[in-house]
Amino acid sequence: MNLLETLNTLDTNLFLFLNGLHNSFFDAFMFTFSNKFIWVPLYLAIAWAVIKYWKRDAVAVIFIMILCVMLTDQISSGLIKNLVQRPRPTHEESLDGLVHIVNGYRGGKYGFVSSHAANSLGIAVLTAYFFRNKFYTWCILLWAVINAYSRIYLGVHYPLDILGGFIVGFIVAYFCYWLIKKILPSVFQSKFDKNYHRQKVNVKIPLIILLVSIGGIFIYSLVFVNIL
Repeated sequence: MNLLETLNTLDTNLFLFLNGLHNSFFDAFMFTFSNKFIWVPLYLAIAWAVIKYWKRDAVAVIFIMILCVMLTDQISSGLIKNLVQRPRPTHEESLDGLVHIVNGYRGGKYGFVSSHAANSLGIAVLTAYFFRNKFYTWCILLWAVINAYSRIYLGVHYPLDILGGFIVGFIVAYFCYWLIKKILPSVFQSKFDKNYHRQKVNVKIPLIILLVSIGGIFIYSLVFVNIL
């Protein structure tokens, strides 16, 4: 058995273990958490925080954020998935009957790398660089991790798909942060200089929206389980 086969076996076994840890509550929770439209209010709140702090330069900052998501999504889904062509667990014939599937959701044909993982970590790391708030950083990184894990739970990604997505997301986020510092040095090198006493970015609204959204998903999942 070569290295690639060994990694694939370990990856599959870890996937089956994690995917096998499920119940009705987390079926509802993870399925809802994984829905990208649920997080539109969070994205709007982040944009609001950017506008309030950067004012006329906010257009460039928001553009870089959008560019980050576009790059992570296209690199993961448009490029790597089509090059590697690794079937998702839900489309792997050898795993037929072994994968826990929620609400009949199987995803597209290929899974490496996870665009959910790439997109969520990309925006999490980039906004963490922008806002420089420890509590926000921990919260948004935890959000990205749960978002990525939900894909394993739903049976549409292996752990290595997630790891690959995280690598793509981090690299793209770092590139976008470097890029905007080059484009707008007056904005970022002055306000983020160690010797510059700057006003902090107000992250209260994004944090409130994030925590309320997670709380709402939690309550919905409890109600969903009780109804069933």
